Amino acid sequence: MSNIGLQVRQSVPGIDPVVAEYAVGYITHISLCTEDSVSAQQVDIHGEMQFLSDLLVSAGGNPEKVSAMRTKMAEVLTKKLRENMAKLELTGDTSKRLLDRSLFNNREALSSLALLGATQDIEHNGRNMETRVDKKKLEKAERKIAKKVAKRDNKFVKYEASKLLNEQSSDDYDEFFLKINPIDFSSGAGAGKSKDIKIDNFDLYVGEGQRILSNASLSLAYGRRYGIVGQNGIGKSTLLRALSRRELNVPKHITILHVEQELRGDGTSALQSVLDADVWRKQLLYEESKIQERISDIEKLRADFDEDSSEVRKLDGERDDLESHLLEVHSKLEEMESDKAEGRAASILYGLGFTKETQSMPTNSFSGGWRMRLSLARALFCKPDLLLLDEPSNMLDVPSITYLANYLQSYPSTVVVVSHDRAFLNEVATDIIHQQSERLNYYRGANFDSFYNTREERRKNERREYDNQMAYRKHLQEFIDKFRYNAAKSSEAQSRIKKLEKLPVLEAPEEEKIVSFHFPDPEKLSPPILQLQNVTFGYDPSKLLLTNVDLDVQMNSRIALVGANGCGKTTLLKLLMERLTPLDGSITRNGRLRIGYFAQHHVDAMDLNASAVTWMSKTYPGKSDEEYRRHLGSFGITGTLGLQKMQLLSGGQKSRVAFAALCLSNPHILVLDEPSNHLDTAGLDALSEALDNFKGGILMVSHDVSTIDRTCKEIWVSEDGTVRRFNGDIHDYKKYILASANSAGVVKQH
Repeated sequence: MSNIGLQVRQSVPGIDPVVAEYAVGYITHISLCTEDSVSAQQVDIHGEMQFLSDLLVSAGGNPEKVSAMRTKMAEVLTKKLRENMAKLELTGDTSKRLLDRSLFNNREALSSLALLGATQDIEHNGRNMETRVDKKKLEKAERKIAKKVAKRDNKFVKYEASKLLNEQSSDDYDEFFLKINPIDFSSGAGAGKSKDIKIDNFDLYVGEGQRILSNASLSLAYGRRYGIVGQNGIGKSTLLRALSRRELNVPKHITILHVEQELRGDGTSALQSVLDADVWRKQLLYEESKIQERISDIEKLRADFDEDSSEVRKLDGERDDLESHLLEVHSKLEEMESDKAEGRAASILYGLGFTKETQSMPTNSFSGGWRMRLSLARALFCKPDLLLLDEPSNMLDVPSITYLANYLQSYPSTVVVVSHDRAFLNEVATDIIHQQSERLNYYRGANFDSFYNTREERRKNERREYDNQMAYRKHLQEFIDKFRYNAAKSSEAQSRIKKLEKLPVLEAPEEEKIVSFHFPDPEKLSPPILQLQNVTFGYDPSKLLLTNVDLDVQMNSRIALVGANGCGKTTLLKLLMERLTPLDGSITRNGRLRIGYFAQHHVDAMDLNASAVTWMSKTYPGKSDEEYRRHLGSFGITGTLGLQKMQLLSGGQKSRVAFAALCLSNPHILVLDEPSNHLDTAGLDALSEALDNFKGGILMVSHDVSTIDRTCKEIWVSEDGTVRRFNGDIHDYKKYILASANSAGVVKQH
């Protein structure tokens, strides 16, 4: 067995040394198994060698040479196994138990353990054996193998999922960016190459082998804007992450940027943070300064030597090379319009709500929502060929969403956005991709509304076709059953059997899960119900947040409170709930008034280690478990969901539990702070319908334009330190926002 490495290299000429080392380690493991009385009886040498040969072929080996090596190696190992078995019969040695039966028989588990570079040694019966293969090198080898497999048949290899390409952090953002998007100085790099993306017949997995896409095809035409929709938990975000890390076969000349998490704060200013996001520009500017510095040093060094000396010739040669590269750097910087970068970055930040003053503030001074905006600003500034956005509207207010939608409408490259915001998708999307049942269904040339209508029509047609075929099948089967053994009708029965066999097999159309909410009807109250009169408030009396606010909420009120983040909307709700006390003015409440309050961060008030039923019984006692379960069921928390720990529920399901809880007091007024967050399309429809049917008053802070449009009759705007009623609906308010942005010169400046 001493020449294993040589035999592997002879069978796969040019094999990567790390892959060869893995193959040697694998064969060594099999060889050692032949020395153990337990493992020797279990080892399937031919099966294990077949597994290894498949791996080597995937790594680029010649099938004939690999097959010859496999046969020869199997013979050697089989002979060794017989010799060791004969020896073990005499010695009875059972001290070397190297591999557990279940692990050895499960090649997929063994492969996953080895390929992912487990940090612990393999556990065996009786003792642990030190791993013989360098795990870091093994990861590198398997990445290469997986890429070759993916390139060959476009199959997504599940063990390559994000464990090998780690998510970027603020510390290694530049390195990660350049790994995904390397700078190409070659002449005309990317010129004339198509930036369309076409990936056929791939599978996509997440977690422990959970498949979310099966034999799927992804087709993205350059310059189109795709909205990915589907139920919560279907795997939309996983698809974006696979694209962003090139785990799917995206061409190398296409630059990618993914916005999925908020920026980590440090002492860098907001404006500089956006400028630094363009790593190409940052790297090129650094190279420019270093080259110019070295050229300056060369000029000084030349003075120390004679003009005809060899040292001067060497320095001149180095200078010529540096000046040549400097021209390439300048060309790249000019191509990306580096001189206009600061103005463009400031314009994007302003559109997302950053004033001139806040743009100079350090990033660690901003809250999570504002850091998310910074992440979005950084992505827009970079202008990648493929921009991936995951629920961008969740952390934005209506003005910022309006600006973002307007900006993306003229974005020159490809955009893929995961969102449940109907209004946003209607404005941004040119095509919709519906992720459902491990498939990607395309609705080309469609925004959300046209997709929704087309999907409903398509579903009706599929249901009609399925029902008609089932009725026809039943008719044929009844005739066959009745006359199969009737001599006079036997030929007709046989004819119908053939017809039945030739019918295409149709699958029953998948039914959408119907979600419904219900808010109980309260008894009537006489006005005044809830009033603010000349209310002034500030956390610091020297810096007032709200001044002289008047607001009247009645039993029939349908009020949407809108405005930029940080202008006092949530503070106003807390004043109404008497969680804060005004510095001046008065708050009047009907003595019998009950308010149902939905907090933006409602999860913080929940005991996630308890089930929904247990938590509600402790927080709102007085009912039986069956009554709590029935009540939760009216908000879509059905079956055993109400009995699971709430930490296992999705964000949308936790929101439904919160809605169910606020209804237990049978409120007269609903005060809702961002109720649409985490709800999918079905949940948003259910919420809007329930609010529309509610007989009490509603005061809502929301960024979801569709929910506001379907629910609210009044728009109140919080800006410039006060709150006032807006003359118009939510669409008029969006026009007002764009007009304000236009006057400031920040719209459509790419």
